[in-house]
Amino acid sequence: MKYQILILLFSLVFFSACLNQVSEPKGVVIEVESPSIADSTQVFITGSLASLGNWNPSAMPMKSLGNHRWRFCLPEKTADLIEYKFTLGSWEREAAGANGLPLQNFVLKAKGDTLVKHEIYFWLDGQPRAFDGKVTGHVDYLGKMHGEGLLDREVIVWFPPEYEENTTKRYSVLYMHDGQNLFDLATSSFGVDWQIDKTLDRLSKLGTIEIPIVVGIYNTVERTADYTDEKQSQAYMDFVIETVKPFVDQNYRTLPDAKHTAIGGSSYGGLISFKMAWEYPNVFSKAFCLSPALKIQNIDYVQKVLDSEKRDVTFYIDNGGVGLEEKLQPGIDDMIKALDAKGYIENKDLFIVIDQEARHFESDWAKRMPHAFELMYSIK
Repeated sequence: MKYQILILLFSLVFFSACLNQVSEPKGVVIEVESPSIADSTQVFITGSLASLGNWNPSAMPMKSLGNHRWRFCLPEKTADLIEYKFTLGSWEREAAGANGLPLQNFVLKAKGDTLVKHEIYFWLDGQPRAFDGKVTGHVDYLGKMHGEGLLDREVIVWFPPEYEENTTKRYSVLYMHDGQNLFDLATSSFGVDWQIDKTLDRLSKLGTIEIPIVVGIYNTVERTADYTDEKQSQAYMDFVIETVKPFVDQNYRTLPDAKHTAIGGSSYGGLISFKMAWEYPNVFSKAFCLSPALKIQNIDYVQKVLDSEKRDVTFYIDNGGVGLEEKLQPGIDDMIKALDAKGYIENKDLFIVIDQEARHFESDWAKRMPHAFELMYSIK
């Protein structure tokens, strides 16, 4: 909460300066025009910077300029690449297209004074997107689970196709962050899901990989702190290891040892996945790190690796080449060098995939997951 208050106060400082720059605003200025909503409506911006709320949909209010226009000012010295979206206070009320689906991230490369204008005609209607049964295969919704020092969150468990028929078989388990985005576009934060269920269902028919149970752990409005803040991320890791995993192992037919337990996620979720595998190799032997924020801004997990001994963990690390992916790549390169220095061997215990055409978005991660599964769960 203190972190969010500091961000808001930081933003308000620039509001006051920005409001006096009606004709020629300075710095990075983003404006929205939306004829479909009243001038009294509070519009929010959120995005990839702390000064944009780190994807908290209600942290950064825009200033109403009247005539269905809103403005937000960033500091003059800001990152040269920004990704952002607009909401009316929650992901259930974010900006949408004519098809009723949320718009993809806007990407901006700021060079000096920049004024960007957007026209938004549609917004999600605010109705909760309830589970609609479109998940391929069987899932259990565990409801909200509690972790000390954390907001409660939903947890979902997806089962391999033959789980209910082959009652003697036990399965590996893959724990994944941002669980609402994994299986069902109706629960996804951005109207696009990773299609983990459909991907594994197809791969099971090919018989080329081991099909794991997948546990999706939902995020909350404190996602950034859960995955990056030193104290809070420790509480989150404890929650996964000491609360979620024991529950899953006790209630389902799992292979609970580290050899059969993996962790995965993207962006900050890729960072916390790497961190959990590195710090708890007795729990996890595999980590899927898609577009991971390993070394960027005030984050540097590369040094942690350089200061440690090699772990008996296999890593899958990938990245795209468009938008935020460009900013993440130098840190990923540094981590690959660090892992190489520790004795990791590419295509043995380190798999690297770079797609220069891919963006930092759910649909792009979904496209890479079939190959990622084939690399990490291949039946040899």
